[in-house]
Amino acid sequence: MSSLAPRDDGRSVIELRDVRVEYRSRASTIFRKRIVTALDGVSFTVRRGQTLGIVGESGSGKSTSAKVLIGLEKPTSGEVVIGDEVVRRFTAPVRRRLGRIVSVVFQDPATALNARMLIRDALIDPLEVHRIGNRAEREERVRRLISMVGLPTSTLDALPGQLSGGQRQRVAIARALALEPQVIVADEPTSALDVSVRAQILNLLTDLKNELGLGMVFISHDIQTVRYLSDEIAVMNKGRIVESGPAAAVFGAPTDPYTRTLLAAAPSLLAPSVRA
Repeated sequence: MSSLAPRDDGRSVIELRDVRVEYRSRASTIFRKRIVTALDGVSFTVRRGQTLGIVGESGSGKSTSAKVLIGLEKPTSGEVVIGDEVVRRFTAPVRRRLGRIVSVVFQDPATALNARMLIRDALIDPLEVHRIGNRAEREERVRRLISMVGLPTSTLDALPGQLSGGQRQRVAIARALALEPQVIVADEPTSALDVSVRAQILNLLTDLKNELGLGMVFISHDIQTVRYLSDEIAVMNKGRIVESGPAAAVFGAPTDPYTRTLLAAAPSLLAPSVRA
């Protein structure tokens, strides 16, 4: 099996081009169809070795963007581009391939992990599904993964309920790295954690991104956290990107009123603890 080696070359891994996602509203009737627009012409590029921060309030379209990235949501229109290839249909083989390229760390590790499955089995499971390595190689991989996220090997024989919230999220990060993805999508990865461990998880994600040359999409409603982690920023409001660009430019001289409102309202408690 290949090693977990740095792969930072700045190339585009996955791109959304003018993506639109629409749902039929529950208020629709036989005679009148009502449409809810979750994404309205969203475009951005995720590159190796860089962090794209997506920020906005609840309902802004952040999580829908993440679902499109990981293949859980099919665009109503627009294009998803993997490398140089435009994805025309989200078939099972395409989803499998996408699963090897983009992985996700969810908001709540308690629901992301099977409560009845040992941590060892939870980490081995994606390797078995994708038929990677033999039994000995898989065992070696999970030992390396658990070490990479700062947990002892004894964690492998524990159940999720025996771990703290921070430890469970470290396991979830290890599971996201199991298939050696090129991009990690972190969707509100610290919102379910105690304040005391949030900075530790954020610093771990940053260290892993730098060490492995990963691209990262960091999604949060907390604009200050996004500010300190991201190279590029996309500010979302009502399904659209209202402002985007290098983090220093967006936060140094925001041009959109919504961005200025978010900055004015945001606390900066995490700023001293999270490495830039």
